[in-house]
Amino acid sequence: MARVAELVKDRRALSVSADQSVLEASRLMTEFNVGAVPVMRDDELTGIFSERDLMRRVVAAGRSPATTRVSEVMTARPVVLAPDDSVEHAMFVMQEHGFRHLVVCDGKTLKGVISLRDVMHSQQRAKSA
Repeated sequence: MARVAELVKDRRALSVSADQSVLEASRLMTEFNVGAVPVMRDDELTGIFSERDLMRRVVAAGRSPATTRVSEVMTARPVVLAPDDSVEHAMFVMQEHGFRHLVVCDGKTLKGVISLRDVMHSQQRAKSA
């Protein structure tokens, strides 16, 4: 059974600071072609900022990305997976809560983010093997 650790092992763990602007976070997400980033405050996970947060809480609300802080519009207290969690468990959590991205932490150490696409590709590979 595949583990979440396998999905993040060769990736850089990107994150943004809670005090960064939405514009800065969006540029980072665009540069690395990711749909969500963990939000950190004092080396601790405090939230996740996603494309959905950007559209609903910034663009649709008429807020300025340059002056709005990520902490104002992020999803606070995100559901977190452990590296030892199974990919099947990740899929269950995503389906149960309607999430497309989940943060992976080993204790308090950020390991990365997995997407629904990552989980689906992993499951397809497992079926092909």
